[in-house]
Amino acid sequence: MARRKPGGRKPSRAARVRVKTAKGRGTSSTRWLQRQLNDPYVRDARRLGYRSRASFKLIELDEKHRLLKPGMRVVDLGAAPGGWSQVSAEAVGRRGRVVAVDLQAIDPIAGVEVIVADVEDPDMEERLRAALGGPADLVLSDMVAPATGHAATDHLRSVVLAERAFEIACAVLVPGGAFVVKILQGRDEAGFVKALRRRFDKAAHAKPPASRRASVELYIVANGFRA
Repeated sequence: MARRKPGGRKPSRAARVRVKTAKGRGTSSTRWLQRQLNDPYVRDARRLGYRSRASFKLIELDEKHRLLKPGMRVVDLGAAPGGWSQVSAEAVGRRGRVVAVDLQAIDPIAGVEVIVADVEDPDMEERLRAALGGPADLVLSDMVAPATGHAATDHLRSVVLAERAFEIACAVLVPGGAFVVKILQGRDEAGFVKALRRRFDKAAHAKPPASRRASVELYIVANGFRA
């Protein structure tokens, strides 16, 4: 299936919607709702049938780094609601396999096997290899811990998840495979990237256009896994 794009390379535009503060809705809720209603990626996700605006983050990362190819085996960690799995399944086609992992149940997606479990489960690597029917070509992690509002704490929690995703990637990737992981910017970011570069030929920062400018999230794209 050909991949759908959000109105070409740039998201479509529409007239700006203004939301008034209503009874029972606070100022912060009103701002969030207005941002959602005026977000072109949100509109295009609905129009194209993607489950979240995050789908376009992977589309943009793939356009730049050439991550997804027909026939690949892909692991999607922290997959709910399934936007990255949708994009991956479209790209790898019927000859490929996509396994999605999340604590939450995910509505069925054609071409995607869902594992509802904690990535910390000690048998996770074994379950993934069994579901894939072999090693993975690409491991994706868009995992994020619930925000506390304290930047340093949120950063450290994102590093813990990124390190677990890294462990899983090292256990299931084929030599030469690739790994994409989200992390929140902070003091331990450099050390994490340094660790990646010991196991991959290349590890580079990436911030796709679909990632909001105000967000401290960024992605690390690592290629050339050394088993």
